[in-house]
Amino acid sequence: MTYPIGFLPKRILQLVTATAIFVLLSIPHVQAQTDEQRQAIQKFGTALQIINFAYVDSVDSPELVASAIKQMLKELDPHSAYISKEDVERVNEPLEGSFEGIGVTFQIFNDTILVVSPVPGGPSDKLGIFGGDKIVKIDGKSATGEKINNEYVMERLRGKKGTTVSVSIKRAGKKALIDFDIVRDKIPLNSIDASYMAAPEIGYIKLTRFSKTSMDEFRESVQELRQQGMQDLILDLRSNSGGYLNIAVELSDEFLPDNRLIVYTEGLRNPRENFSSTSTGSFDNNGRVIVLINEASASASEIVAGAIQDWDRGLVLGRRSFGKGLVQRPFRLPDGALIRLTTARYHTPTGRCIQKPYDEGVEEYFKDFKNRLEHGELVSADSIHFPDSLQYLTPAGRTVYGGGGIMPDIFIPIDSTRFSDYYIDLVRKMIFNTYTMSYLDKNRAQILRQYPDVDAFKTGFVVDDEMYSDFKAKAAEANVVRDADEKYYYPDEDLKLQIKALLARNIWDAEAYFVVINAIDTELSTAIDLLQNEKQFSELQGK
Repeated sequence: MTYPIGFLPKRILQLVTATAIFVLLSIPHVQAQTDEQRQAIQKFGTALQIINFAYVDSVDSPELVASAIKQMLKELDPHSAYISKEDVERVNEPLEGSFEGIGVTFQIFNDTILVVSPVPGGPSDKLGIFGGDKIVKIDGKSATGEKINNEYVMERLRGKKGTTVSVSIKRAGKKALIDFDIVRDKIPLNSIDASYMAAPEIGYIKLTRFSKTSMDEFRESVQELRQQGMQDLILDLRSNSGGYLNIAVELSDEFLPDNRLIVYTEGLRNPRENFSSTSTGSFDNNGRVIVLINEASASASEIVAGAIQDWDRGLVLGRRSFGKGLVQRPFRLPDGALIRLTTARYHTPTGRCIQKPYDEGVEEYFKDFKNRLEHGELVSADSIHFPDSLQYLTPAGRTVYGGGGIMPDIFIPIDSTRFSDYYIDLVRKMIFNTYTMSYLDKNRAQILRQYPDVDAFKTGFVVDDEMYSDFKAKAAEANVVRDADEKYYYPDEDLKLQIKALLARNIWDAEAYFVVINAIDTELSTAIDLLQNEKQFSELQGK
């Protein structure tokens, strides 16, 4: 039977009305609806009932609704998201528990798996997979299109420790796909990757994420460093993609005196909410602070960096941070799924909005790293221009900038050697890992006898010419050879240090890796120099 346009049987109209009422009642604290909003909700319910009643084939209504919700959220902003009932527990694991897999934070973008960031120390990080990479094939099969959702990704990329999954990566600036064979492992979920004395009286803490355990780990690290003579601290938030807001507030509180605004949130339907410091901070008046950030430092990292910068409490060093300043609030749907909806924006104490613009669309938003590189922002501070309307003043009279992300007080250009094709191939084809594991199979006991701890190893162990020749021979066997005309040259001495650092990580732990490799860390060495020059530090701080 057919019906004229605009006419539906009474049974269908009743179902449509019930659907619209259900939608309205299932949203908590919903505000008064305008006629236009009510009509839109009824229109959606009507369309769904028409499809169920008249479509040529049977349809999966729950899946259809989920797809519609996902598409609606795409139209809003880059960070509002739909999470199925099956994925609700999984999405919080990087902040609350542990799991086994390839070790990446990802987002489904335009039916493609976008790597937001690799988990430091995880299998993908060790192979050289970068934030911004797109996984387009898994085990030789296409991994793009409408079938891609969180469940699809979890089923294929997670797995038991020791099992292997092959992925093909599309990387900006590379025409050909890059293939990786990733051996799954238990993903390290400690918040702090390294905590040690970087120089006399100068402590170094690398915080990877803002999780439930972060503050316990941080306070324990500070206490241990204090016992070793720490007076000043370098807090490394580079490539820290964020986490819990309350942990960011607690960490900021450690550095600020009582009753200082740390961050505030505000949205059209969410009145301003202030988050301020208390009198409990363990580092509020004890020692100077430098925060390291880069283009992958986001959200909670930006809250901490912004608060320290805005109150002239310390210096921020590195490159402009990511610019993720949108607050998501979870709304539970009737079937147990969630909508994480953006409800407000973060603002620093001076009033700066952390969120970078996204008015050119989500796709352009996630090309930000590529755009920054092409525009020269990652190599020269002179290429960054802020309008006068985005200038703010700190209490000491220093100028800070809004417009998205935190602009550091001291700019350090990106290390272009990370783009070396030779280096990328060495990592991708696991030459570093293969060589270091092979070397340790034969020499681990001897190294431990000669170097009982990391400090002794750092000072005394040398990757000599014979070792380096063996390493290059292994690379050549895998058809990895240096192109004499390559644009980005990764120095031999730095490659030797990378080998040494990986040996340290495999003998001891992730912290040992940073203790060794940080010898060529330009940002860290600049921070140490600043802390050792009290006059220059004070001048930059505006004091």
